[in-house]
Amino acid sequence: MPLPKPGSAVRGSQSGQPIMVLFDLLSRRWAMGILWNLSDQNRNFRDLQARCDSASPSVLNTRLKELRAVGLVERADDGYSLTADGRDLFKRLEPLGDWAKEWVPTLAAASRGD
Repeated sequence: MPLPKPGSAVRGSQSGQPIMVLFDLLSRRWAMGILWNLSDQNRNFRDLQARCDSASPSVLNTRLKELRAVGLVERADDGYSLTADGRDLFKRLEPLGDWAKEWVPTLAAASRGD
């Protein structure tokens, strides 16, 4: 699957709006897991693979290549790290995790039919 590009059709958007391009990229298998696992420290491939235990080496390698190609992840002396843009993106995504925790009761109530 080619890298999503602004102005080109992506999943969910024919116009290729930047936010939809980002969502397309981040919705790929293990993309978010890689960002989360690199958010606190650099990790080598084996460490990332252990933390993303159901990711095949080929999928993990593909995601790392994609995230490197768009400037969110880079090679470091000790493995992989987030770039400045990657760290900025993570800081912006982290509050969504907090929101999701607060949303759980609403989701549970909806599944019960409340």
